[in-house]
Amino acid sequence: MSANFSPNRKFGLWRQLWIALAEAERELGLPVTQVQIKELKKFRDKINYKVAEAREKEVRHDVMSHVYAYGKQCPKAKPIIHLGATSCFVTDNSELVQLRDGMLILQSKLVAVIKALAKFAKLYRSVPTLGFTHYQPAQPTTVGKRACLWLQEFIMDFKDLQRRIDDLRFRGVKGTTGTQASFLELFGGDDKKVRQLDRLVAQKMGFDSTFTITGQTYTRKVDAQICTTLAGIAQSSEKMATDLRLLQNMHVIEEPFESKQIGSSAMPYKRNPMRSERITGLARYAMCSSQNPMLTAATQWLERTLDDSSNRRLALAETFLAVDGILLLCINVTRGLVVNRAVNDQVLQRELPFMCTETIMMEAVKAGGDRQELHERIRQHSLEAARIVKEEGGHNDLLDRLANDPLFEAVKAQIPEIADPQRLVGRAPKQVDEFLHSEVQPVLRKFRGKPSVQGKVTV
Repeated sequence: MSANFSPNRKFGLWRQLWIALAEAERELGLPVTQVQIKELKKFRDKINYKVAEAREKEVRHDVMSHVYAYGKQCPKAKPIIHLGATSCFVTDNSELVQLRDGMLILQSKLVAVIKALAKFAKLYRSVPTLGFTHYQPAQPTTVGKRACLWLQEFIMDFKDLQRRIDDLRFRGVKGTTGTQASFLELFGGDDKKVRQLDRLVAQKMGFDSTFTITGQTYTRKVDAQICTTLAGIAQSSEKMATDLRLLQNMHVIEEPFESKQIGSSAMPYKRNPMRSERITGLARYAMCSSQNPMLTAATQWLERTLDDSSNRRLALAETFLAVDGILLLCINVTRGLVVNRAVNDQVLQRELPFMCTETIMMEAVKAGGDRQELHERIRQHSLEAARIVKEEGGHNDLLDRLANDPLFEAVKAQIPEIADPQRLVGRAPKQVDEFLHSEVQPVLRKFRGKPSVQGKVTV
């Protein structure tokens, strides 16, 4: 991702665009020679930065400085470099290539996260775990079902990102204010050739279509939409990372931790969820950065104003870089999640007796008991069991109390079955199977056989 948004990539794309423009103009009959094109290609990847930098100090114009530098290397082609174009021909079109390639990089990493989470969800599809609402103990779910809640958001992000990739169009050759007047002049008023030129250059740069309407720039709403999608990936990542931080506090699930990793400089025993914390911090940055393109799009005056340029050079690249880092961390974390089954079961069993009481009461009513009397007795036993747990740190003996209460004698034998966690998770395991089959596998099938993305964390 750093290479995609590097100066070398940008200026290299400028030269590719000048070559594509020259080739298309020659193919459509303008006086551009094969010798000139060959000369341009010879120096495509040999950018004379010092010449361009020295020129820019004089003229204060980056595009014209690079036109000048390219012309110094290509004296034969110098007269036709940038023929008919405005600066946004190279700046905007090169940025669209970078946006497209950046999204493709993110897509491959997002798929890697989805694949790792799907594997984890399948493995733990039926392992009961304590569910929470308001971060208070609620009805049990399964470890795999909870992972599917994270997966579901990443699948939504994938679909949104795919839509942005599919909808992205090239600016093409539109001229100073988007009217294509300069190109119409070059082709002697031949409207058909101007439209052909637009399509040809786009095709040479790997795009199937161009914007029909532009000002001097492509609409900055495109930037806003893409960065909103990236912010969505950041949001999903932070949601998962925050959940993992909460679960790691209880030692139920933990992120990867190497054998020589140090958790704290002062407390050697610490196993901090630093990767999940880093995901959270980067996600916050990415979500905030995504607001910049929206503000820029809203404040473009008429056909264009240049206050977008300095802002976009930071906002676009850094949002992509932040989300790229987030996904690398997510790959690493999801591939190495550790489920501490003993602790998971212990946490669940501590709260499970309370969750069984309604079923026990209903079964006792079926056996001839008085609901109001049963309810009151359960309330009394529950308060005492909770007191022992909270004040004495003791074991939750609510089920034993109910089993030994004569009022529940008729259902005593059923209590162990009622308290079976598998009975309390409902359709969670089947929901995992259904979700993986119907929503996750179609995504993964599209990327089957493609190289796996590494989620290496170096710091």
